[in-house]
Amino acid sequence: MSRVTEKPLDEPPPTLCRDCMSRAASPGARCRTCGSPRIVQHQELHDLAIAHLDCDAFYAAIEKRDDPSLADKPVIIGGGKRGVVSTACYVARIRGVRSAMPMFKALKLCPDAVVIPPAMGKYIAAGTEVRTLMRELTPAVEPISIDEAFLDLGGTERLHRATSAQSLARLARRIEDEIGITVSIGLSFNKFLAKVASDLDKPRGFSVIGKAEAIDFLKPKPVSLIWGVGKKMQERLARDGIETIGALQRMDEADLARRYGSIGLRLARLARADDSRNVDPRSGAKSVSAETTLENDIADPHALRAILRTLSERVSRRLRRADLAGATVTLKLKSADFKLRTRSRQIGDPTQLADRIFSAGSHMLDKEADGTLFRLVGIGVSDFADPDLADPDDLVDEAATKRAAAEAAMNRIRDRFGNPAVETGLVFGEKKPRGYDG
Repeated sequence: MSRVTEKPLDEPPPTLCRDCMSRAASPGARCRTCGSPRIVQHQELHDLAIAHLDCDAFYAAIEKRDDPSLADKPVIIGGGKRGVVSTACYVARIRGVRSAMPMFKALKLCPDAVVIPPAMGKYIAAGTEVRTLMRELTPAVEPISIDEAFLDLGGTERLHRATSAQSLARLARRIEDEIGITVSIGLSFNKFLAKVASDLDKPRGFSVIGKAEAIDFLKPKPVSLIWGVGKKMQERLARDGIETIGALQRMDEADLARRYGSIGLRLARLARADDSRNVDPRSGAKSVSAETTLENDIADPHALRAILRTLSERVSRRLRRADLAGATVTLKLKSADFKLRTRSRQIGDPTQLADRIFSAGSHMLDKEADGTLFRLVGIGVSDFADPDLADPDDLVDEAATKRAAAEAAMNRIRDRFGNPAVETGLVFGEKKPRGYDG
């Protein structure tokens, strides 16, 4: 938790120009130095060090960066008609489009939207660039996903000759200039409030929640603002007359624990802005996966295997790009009646190879492909380990070693000429199953 210095109440709050970094910018007006209106003003501005950085409409921003003709158009990143929205740009969001919305609903709201299938390789590359710039500021970077992370800049002031707020403003400007996308930043004294702050002024925002104002700031907010309070928990709390964080603040912690168990304790503490979690650089992605929603339900095992092979190759590419290897493979299937099946299999040595991922996945698929119609297929890898330990030569199965060498050669060709340059026997010349959007 960062140190907060008490200031006289009559002392003007510190200011910062987010464009020229001047600390003498005029609040409520344009910067005296550069004329920018992007002024941050807060009593604790230069005393806080915990930040949350979130890329703005990340996938859509990358597509607009790479195709300037899309700049003013509504852009939706997602699958086919039966898929869902992965990301919508802010133009589309104004029309009501939201992440995870079924595509048919999104297109009813925004029929002129440009729909683009996700290009995960491109997004991972950009996310890696953003993370590299973060780590130039501080080693205490905790990724949450490909496009957001927590940072703890405590103790970096002497190194960068700048306060945390100045360093973060410079970082946002570098990301715009060097990567071509925008970010929003929340600055506070703990992770919970930093995350809340980053959502206050999107896109291209910079918001601050200080210690002195935290309780009053939270009081009127809905309980859904607290992490982990989903729809069912909101309904449960509402039945007990609890709809705002202020209502939680007025309750005794022991009473909340009796009513709701461990989540009750968590609600009591976060409602009072009490979050003692550290920014943990070791806490990153727990799995790498790929999935696809089919436009038509499929039961044919051969067609499902062809889809699974393609998805396994996607996961393999993502593991290699992220320099990760994992020892557990998980198969995900969703039936036509929306029932979800997940099956996991440990594979011994960690892997990056599509062949091993597919082999484990297909063994699990064989048991599940019982005539059930499936609308979604996915596969993922978890239990990450040192990639240097991945995929040792198989002294028992020489064919596996040869397949690994062949796959490495295929990957080199794909890296140079693109993914369609080489296809495996399972999918080469194969007519894609009707409705497959992968």
